[in-house]
Amino acid sequence: MYLLTQNRKRNIPWNKGKLVGQKRALTLKEIWSIRIRLQMNNRIRDLALFNLAIDSKLRSCDLVKLRVRDISHGNSIAKRAMVMQQKTNQPVQFEITRQTRQAVSSWIDHAKIGTNDYLFKSRFKHSPHISTRQYARIVTAWVREIGLDPIDYGTHSLRRTKVSLIYKQTKNLRAVQLLLGHTKLESTVRYLGIEVDDALELAEQTEA
Repeated sequence: MYLLTQNRKRNIPWNKGKLVGQKRALTLKEIWSIRIRLQMNNRIRDLALFNLAIDSKLRSCDLVKLRVRDISHGNSIAKRAMVMQQKTNQPVQFEITRQTRQAVSSWIDHAKIGTNDYLFKSRFKHSPHISTRQYARIVTAWVREIGLDPIDYGTHSLRRTKVSLIYKQTKNLRAVQLLLGHTKLESTVRYLGIEVDDALELAEQTEA
């Protein structure tokens, strides 16, 4: 009887009783609120992590595994990088803005990280880089510090932020699909939270 009870406990869905759903993207005001707070408090690693998360639009599993060599050419941070996605096994490219390059360079110098090292090392011996769970806790702290509800925001908020802003400005669904590295249009639609019919119409207009 005890073993049966234990097995039932193990089979309980992780999200049972929890509020789940699509996480909100950050607004420009919220981006700068977090960024300025990190700068003022001289949180060098967090600023590099935050800026790179916004620019790269990578899933947390890919972001935490970035090495210096993935985003650099020699001793300088590249303006554009390509990463193989763990989930889809497909490459995705992203631009690295000037302020992100500066933040990452400052972190590399401060932490004395080598070319083959992980960008965001873990303090725990059993892990060479921060875990996705650690990253999620860091994001929770960021949004909480500027008065946002952590229930509404998470690591996917940072992945969605830049493409949401791009979509609002351009309505170019194909461009967003490429930036996210999605193989299916439906995945991009879900990320942006728009109706399928509207998405298909926009895609057809873009192709024309």
